[in-house]
Order: sequence, then C-alpha cells, then structure tokens
Amino acid sequence: MSQNTTSIYGGQAVIEGVMFAGKHVNVTAVRRKNDEIVFYEVPRTTQRWIQSLKRIPLVRGVVGIIDSSAKGSQHLNFSMEAYAEDETADMSEAEKVAAQKKEKSGWSLGMIVGVAAAGVISFIFGKLLLTAAPAALESLLFENVFENKIGHNLLEGLIKLIILLVYLYLMSMTPIIKRLFQYHGAEHKVISAYEAGEELTVSNVQKYSRLHYRCGSSFIIFTVIVGVIIYSLPVFDWDTIWERVYIRILLLPVTLGISYEVLRWTNALRDVPVLRYLGYPGLWLQLLTTKEPKDDQVAVSIASFNRMRELDKQMSIKA
Repeated sequence: MSQNTTSIYGGQAVIEGVMFAGKHVNVTAVRRKNDEIVFYEVPRTTQRWIQSLKRIPLVRGVVGIIDSSAKGSQHLNFSMEAYAEDETADMSEAEKVAAQKKEKSGWSLGMIVGVAAAGVISFIFGKLLLTAAPAALESLLFENVFENKIGHNLLEGLIKLIILLVYLYLMSMTPIIKRLFQYHGAEHKVISAYEAGEELTVSNVQKYSRLHYRCGSSFIIFTVIVGVIIYSLPVFDWDTIWERVYIRILLLPVTLGISYEVLRWTNALRDVPVLRYLGYPGLWLQLLTTKEPKDDQVAVSIASFNRMRELDKQMSIKA
C-alpha cells in the first residue's frame, strides 16, 4: 500500500503520549504511571467557513496552524493533568498541600511543562520572538557591515537559526522534554509504517525513521528560509530598526502561508530523485526535535493511531 492509496494523518507528541488527528475525531493515548494506557477522544467539529479557508492556497497554512494549536492544546492539557496526578499520587498530605499552593501561585509543574512543550508545538510566541529578535539584534550589531540589504537579511536568518537550534538543544537536555521528543519520534514512525502499508506492530514500526517530511519542525525551518527570501524583495526595504521589525511582523502571515505550501510541495516530491533533497533542511532540524523511542512508547503511539482509525471508521458509517 503506497502513500497515494492511504489517508493522510498527522499528530503531535504530548506528555507521556501521542495525539493523532483523524477525519472525524482526534485521539490521545497516554501511558499512566501504573502502565495503563488511557484515551482522550474529541470529535472534530470544524466550522464550514474554516474548512473553506483550508482549501485556499497561502491562507490554509495560517488557518491550519491556529486551528491545530487550539485543538492540540486540549490534548496537551489532558496529558499534563494525567502526569500531574501520577506525580502527586505518592505524596504525603503535607506535600500535596504544598504542591497545591505552588499551583495556585502560578508555578506548578504542569504549567512549567506546558510552557516548555508549547514552545515546540506552537507557532505564536515562538514565531514572534524568532521574527523580531533576530532582526533587531542584527541591526544593532552589524548595522554598518553590509551596504546591500540582502547581506543583512542572510545574517538575520543565520542569527534566527542559531537561536532556534540553541533553544531546541537546551530543551532536549531536560528529561521530560527528551521523553516528549521520543514520543514525537514514535508518532512519525507509526505514520511512516502506516503509509508503507505495514502491519502496526512494535517491531515493524521501529524499523522506520523517526524523521518525516510532513513534520511541523520542518515547517519551522522553512519559515526561516522563506523569510530571508521575502524580506530581500526590494518592495520591503527598510531604513530604521523599527521599520525592519514591524515589516517582519506584518509579513509573518505571508511567510507562514508560503512556508506551509513549501512543506506540502517537498512532501509531494519526497520520492522524486534529486528533488527529495529539498526537504532535507526540515529533516535535519528533526534530529533535534525527535529522539529514538522505546518500545513501550511506540506501543502507546500505535494504540492512539488504532483507536483513532477505529473511531473514524465508526463515525464514517454513521455519517
């Protein structure tokens, strides 16, 4: 079974689990501390006007990001709550009271993990930061280095890439984010095995790469590359640092929209010799945002995918 004869699915890693998005339902599977796998199932109820926007090139990328971020946050919250329950299960009453006070103060473990995880899977604060900060920093440090604006834009893109790589590397060093990245790898392996027509067993799935052309991490790197090209167009010239920053922010939806189309394009060409290399920058970034999963993590990913497919089939029959 080839990719052309299968449905296209996507998903995201959550704390100690994986979410998969189907045609009719989104399903998250999470492994609890007692090794039980629990599910969180949410029917997809996208408004018609949103579906219409998702069919428009350039627009569909931005709409898809906002829509998936909103829905993905529900599943991330579910996984964080399950994780927090497991972490506090063995606490004494005094420790639980202290944890509750800490949570009310705004610095609970769940919130800290949520901020860290959201930094990987969302494109709101992260993209604003990666858009404004490198432009301002390059202007302050290298204002008189180049006469040509293209040189400044290339250096800005390099600074943006360095910030991104350092940020992801530091995140990947924390134990809980490392496990999140392992589940990210498990998600990719399951999708790749499914697209290849393999039976979804742990041993079969583990044979596949943890990297995937359609990953949101690839999308991030494409926004850096596409941004440099767009900012270098003569029509978007700038004279001051403030002009440079607000032009970048105003062009952010355009950059996201075009980058999404590039992502779709590279995925469509991934089996074409030579052209498949166009998607390699995104795959290289995934070396940071994914880790090789363990068998039990792959099992959770398979359970989530199979449950999603089962519910999708049931809902398709009823529709």
